[in-house]
Amino acid sequence: MKKQITSFLLAYIALFMYPTNSKPSSVAAAFPIENETDRLALLAFKDRITEDPLNLTASWNTSTHFCKWQGVSCSTRHPGRVTVLNLAGKKLTGSLPPHFGNLSFLRGINLENNSFRGMIPQELGRFKRLKYLNLSSNAFQGEIPTNLSYCSDIQVINLNYNNLVGKIPEELSSLSTNKLKGFNVSVNGLTGSIPRWLGNVSSLLDLSMARNYFQGTIPSELGRLQNLRFFQIFENNLSGEVPPSIYNISSLLFLSLVGNRFYGKIPQDIGFTLPNLLYLYVGNNQFTGHLPVSLSNASGLRYMVFNSCNFTGTMPTNLGSLKGLEKISVFRNQLETDEAEGFIFLTSLTNCSNLQLLDLGYNRFKGALPASLANFSTSLQGLGVAANQISGSIPEGIKNLIGLTRLYISMNSITGEIPEGIGKLERLEEISLDENRISGAVPETIGNITKLRRLFLFANNLSGNIPPSLGKCKKLEVLQLFGNNLTGFIPKEVVSLSTTLSFLLGQNSLTGPLPMEFQ
Repeated sequence: MKKQITSFLLAYIALFMYPTNSKPSSVAAAFPIENETDRLALLAFKDRITEDPLNLTASWNTSTHFCKWQGVSCSTRHPGRVTVLNLAGKKLTGSLPPHFGNLSFLRGINLENNSFRGMIPQELGRFKRLKYLNLSSNAFQGEIPTNLSYCSDIQVINLNYNNLVGKIPEELSSLSTNKLKGFNVSVNGLTGSIPRWLGNVSSLLDLSMARNYFQGTIPSELGRLQNLRFFQIFENNLSGEVPPSIYNISSLLFLSLVGNRFYGKIPQDIGFTLPNLLYLYVGNNQFTGHLPVSLSNASGLRYMVFNSCNFTGTMPTNLGSLKGLEKISVFRNQLETDEAEGFIFLTSLTNCSNLQLLDLGYNRFKGALPASLANFSTSLQGLGVAANQISGSIPEGIKNLIGLTRLYISMNSITGEIPEGIGKLERLEEISLDENRISGAVPETIGNITKLRRLFLFANNLSGNIPPSLGKCKKLEVLQLFGNNLTGFIPKEVVSLSTTLSFLLGQNSLTGPLPMEFQ
């Protein structure tokens, strides 16, 4: 999964509360400073900055009012009091001093995407007015400060991508149940269990706790979060069954349970109980049962990831109604084709014009790939049906899928020849047709696929010569043709690629002297 753990909901909140280009108030500079509390706190903060490659703090000097220092905004109602500190993405290295807590009028702190380290000071608890705290994508260590519980007005806590350890403090349970909208602690080293008290924070929109070391089960109390839109707990040490109450949070847009030890079945009515769902990730768990037919009712669904579980039965045949579907992966399960319906579900999916990835690999699908495969949109970039029981030939119409970058049909019982039209798929970077029963020659047209990096054709019944046109594939890194019936010389055009190319050509009937490049 890409590094997009901070949800679009959190970004939305931040955008309107504390704009990235927030400018200091010119009004504040017109008033005399009654005391130097905030200026001294900012200077103490500056003293802790050890690297400033953009020279941002050069403006933090006595010749300029501190309300005009870059990244600082001040109040108009309370002249000389700092309300926002926004230094996101400024490549700063340093730590936060205890004096930082003297900025008692702060409403927003955004230090995202820097290299701050050390402990998050307990003095942050002095920020009674604080609404937005974003310390994500830094290197903060130690535990989450318990004194954050005194920030009674806080709406967003974002501590993603740091090196925090320990448990989530029980003291945070005192935070307002109708104000906190975002609680994000993903990608840290946190331990313990998911706190049950989070179920009392009825205002939560975004709960992100992925890639930590949380153990135990999902508290059923989280089902009370009827405003929750973004919930991810992937890649922890969680186990047990997912509480039915989670599947009843009808507001959910994003649900990721990937990479834990959850078991049980996905409710067959999930498409009705979670009708607003856009992203559903349940892979790398121990789920069983059938894929829910009701998923088609979640009409906005974009991603469906069910890979590496123990799902059985057939694929739903009504997924073609999901017009916005972009990715579907059922890789490594025990799914199969119905004898009567065959690949009708595949034909249905050709209606999904936005589909970019379809991975059916490592299941038990049988039969020939339908000619309707040619009707997939040119948006399709990845097609995987590897390690099934597919027979028949590669449909000629595959040449229409000009958006493909990856094609995986290996480890099946495919017969016939490689279609000449494959050369029209000029965006392909990887072709895996190995371990089938494909015969005939390697098409010269493959040389037209100049972006090709990896070509796996081994363990088939291919004959004829290695086409010299492969020499046009200058980016080719891996060429595996062993275990076929190829004859003739190794073309000099192909040999010229050898400085960067890994060859496996054995178990053929090639003739001629071994090129110097291979000796």
